[in-house]
Amino acid sequence: MAILTAFRAISSLCYIALALGATYRQTDSHSGSGFLSAFSYEAIADPTHGRVNYVNAATASSQNLTFASGDHFVLRADSHTVLSPSGPGRNSVRLVSNKQYTTSVMVFNIRHMPQGCGTWPAVWTVGANWPNQGEIDILEGVNDQGPNQSTLHTNSGCTMPASRSQTGTSTGNNCDVAATGNAGCGVRINDNRSYGPAMNSNGGGWYAVEHTNSFIKIWFWPRGGSIPSDVANGATSVNTDNWGTPSAFFPSNSCPISSKFGPHNIVINCGDWAGAVYGSSGCPSSCVDFVNNNPSAFTDAYFDFQWLKIYG
Repeated sequence: MAILTAFRAISSLCYIALALGATYRQTDSHSGSGFLSAFSYEAIADPTHGRVNYVNAATASSQNLTFASGDHFVLRADSHTVLSPSGPGRNSVRLVSNKQYTTSVMVFNIRHMPQGCGTWPAVWTVGANWPNQGEIDILEGVNDQGPNQSTLHTNSGCTMPASRSQTGTSTGNNCDVAATGNAGCGVRINDNRSYGPAMNSNGGGWYAVEHTNSFIKIWFWPRGGSIPSDVANGATSVNTDNWGTPSAFFPSNSCPISSKFGPHNIVINCGDWAGAVYGSSGCPSSCVDFVNNNPSAFTDAYFDFQWLKIYG
């Protein structure tokens, strides 16, 4: 009996450990003006050579490109200025978190994302010495071309199995930027409400990413859908075991995640795309001419975050 009791006790401890393995406690919570103290403005030339001019905090404030009120935090592109062809691109904002994160869960409650021709919005995380410490694109796309695609970018030696447990559709299984022309290993989220005008007309939704040494998972839940209560409520703890099959699943089977992904900063930016995809997106003129001459087309090129919760 003593042996049986001891066995049951050990089994219970193991069960608890396993159950708590997917339970995370809230470490950071950002809403409204809290974003301004948690993120810094990165006034740099666009690394992807878009027709965009990322401005500093003073310029963003004076031009109302960032705005916080209650539980609204808005960042947007300028929608008033006709640009000189020989001058800089359209003013916009690129924010980088002051803290870095490794293994963690992040939940983004987004009411609205930038939409319109010429826009290239993104919510992502990235390490130093790119791509050697990896990049995780949570929400990214161009020119209203939904649905969303979530993608990993790494150096060589990171691939994904062709078949894995996710609701999205893989667009490539080699995450090595050098081998894929920087395409990485992407997963298309099979819900039109995951991106652009369809997402906005539905009132937005939630994106979550779980980053462990064994896998990276990304979920999307549209507003009005079946959302886990801890996600919807921004609870002080979350249990990812209850979140169901992720939209995108990147396991470590043939990708040593702990060595391919270092400490990451969160990046939020509303960029202007100048790539070759513009011509196939049903948008008028050329990308550069459109961005230069149609400021009113960027009226809806803004993010509105209700909150960001981070768990560890």
